[in-house]
Amino acid sequence: MEFNLISLLWGLPAAFALGWLASRFDLRQMRLENRRAPKAYFRGLNHLLNEQHDQAIDAFIEAVQNDPDTSELHFALGNLFRRRGDYDRAVRVHEHLLARADLSAHETERARHALAQDFLKAGLLDRAEAALLRLEATTLQTDARLARLAIYERTRDWMQAGAMAELLEDAGRGSFQLRLAHYRCEQAATLRQQQHTTEALVLLEQLVQRIPESARAWVQLADLRHSLSQTEGAWDALQRMVQHTPTHLPLVAHNLALWGKRLGRTQDVRAMLQQWSQQHSASLDVTQALASLEEDLQRARGHYLEHLRREPSLVAANLWLSGAHWGLPEEESLIKPALERACEPLKRYRCAGCGFEARQYFWHCPGCQSWDSYPPLRIEEI
Repeated sequence: MEFNLISLLWGLPAAFALGWLASRFDLRQMRLENRRAPKAYFRGLNHLLNEQHDQAIDAFIEAVQNDPDTSELHFALGNLFRRRGDYDRAVRVHEHLLARADLSAHETERARHALAQDFLKAGLLDRAEAALLRLEATTLQTDARLARLAIYERTRDWMQAGAMAELLEDAGRGSFQLRLAHYRCEQAATLRQQQHTTEALVLLEQLVQRIPESARAWVQLADLRHSLSQTEGAWDALQRMVQHTPTHLPLVAHNLALWGKRLGRTQDVRAMLQQWSQQHSASLDVTQALASLEEDLQRARGHYLEHLRREPSLVAANLWLSGAHWGLPEEESLIKPALERACEPLKRYRCAGCGFEARQYFWHCPGCQSWDSYPPLRIEEI
C-alpha cells in the first residue's frame, strides 16, 4: 500500500508534465501550419496580381493542402482553373465543395453556380442548365436566369429565350422588350424558311403592335409583305418604322425609294428623305436613295455634291465621279477600279462592342453575340 501511494505521488507530476509538453507541441504545430497557410495564400494572390496564373495555382494548391477545410481557397482555386481553361479540374474542385456536409447554404449556392459556370465554359450546356435550374428560389436566381438566357440564345431555342426574358422583366430586372422582339423575329424567320408564311406574318404583325420601337420587326414585316406582292403594305410598314425608330431609316432608304417609285409616290419619298437629311447627319444610303429618285443624271450627281458640302466622303466623291465624262477611256478604266477598291472598306458596318466589321448589317453581332450593337451607319460615317 505504501509503495502504490509513493508511485502515485510520483506519477501525477510526471503525467502533468507529459500532458503539458504534448499540448505545447500541438500548439507549436498549429502555429507552424497557420503560418504556412497564409504565406501560401498571399503568395498566390501576389502571383495572381502579376498575371502569373500557373504560379498562383501552385500556391493555392499548397494553401488548400495545409487548410483543406477553408472553402474560400477552394473557390479561388476553382476559378483559377476555369480561367486557365482547365475545366476538368475546376469541376472536381467545385464538386468536392458540394460534397462537403459542413458548407453553409450560401456557400452551397456559390459552389453550384461556380460549377454551372465550369460546365458553361466547357461547352456542356445541358449540364450547365441542369445546375442553374437548381438555383431557382435562391439568392443567385437572377444570375442563374441570365446564364440560362445565354444558353438558350446559343442553342437558338427562341421560345425558351423569350419565356426567360419575360420572367426577368416581370422580376424587375430591367426591360427585355427589344431582346424579346429579336427572339420573335428569329422565330418568324424560321417559320418563313419552313414555308409557314401565314404564321410568320401573323407573328410579325402582332409583334409590331406590341413592341413598335423594334426596327427589326418592321423591316422583316415589310420584306415579308413585299415577297407576298403586297407592295403597298410593305411601304406602309417602312413608313411606320421611320415614325417609331427614325435612326434606322438609312437601312431601308433604298427600299423606300424603290417601292415609292413603283407606287407613284416619288414626291412623298423625296420629301421624307430630305426632311430626314435636314434633321440628321449626312447618310450615304439616304443620299443614294435621293439620287435614285432623279431621272436626270446631273440632278442625281447634285445630291452627291450636296453630301460632300456637308461632310467629306470618299464614297460620295466616287459616286459623283462615276457619272462624270472622263474623255479618255484608258483613264477611266484605270482610276475607277482603284477608287472602288479604296471605298469598299468604308462601306462596311462595324460593331460598337467588339469592332467586328461586315458588309451587311447584323442585328446580332457574330463576334461578341451582342444585340443591336451595330449602328445603322457605314464605317465612313461613324
